[in-house]
Amino acid sequence: MLAGFLGIGGGIILVPMMTGLLCLSQHRAHGTSLAVILPIAAVGAVVYATRGDIDWLLAATIGVGSVAGAIIGARLMMRLSAHRLRQAFGLYTIAIAILLIVR
Repeated sequence: MLAGFLGIGGGIILVPMMTGLLCLSQHRAHGTSLAVILPIAAVGAVVYATRGDIDWLLAATIGVGSVAGAIIGARLMMRLSAHRLRQAFGLYTIAIAILLIVR
């Protein structure tokens, strides 16, 4: 709910919860988060679509690039140690928080 309200990826909330509360490895938490986000994103998209709040051309354009980025990103993630992945995720989370505060 919080991710949808703030307009951020659910992974920012799910990954720390899965590693901290459920004791999943960093890699497993990232993979699971991506699998969980798919139905969440689909439901959110339907809600916005029924309101007419989606720019379909922009969504398709970004979607194509996102698929390629997801494939590359997942492969790169698997090359990182759990420690480095946790550091990178932490830095990303801090950067997103700063952007949200600034905007």
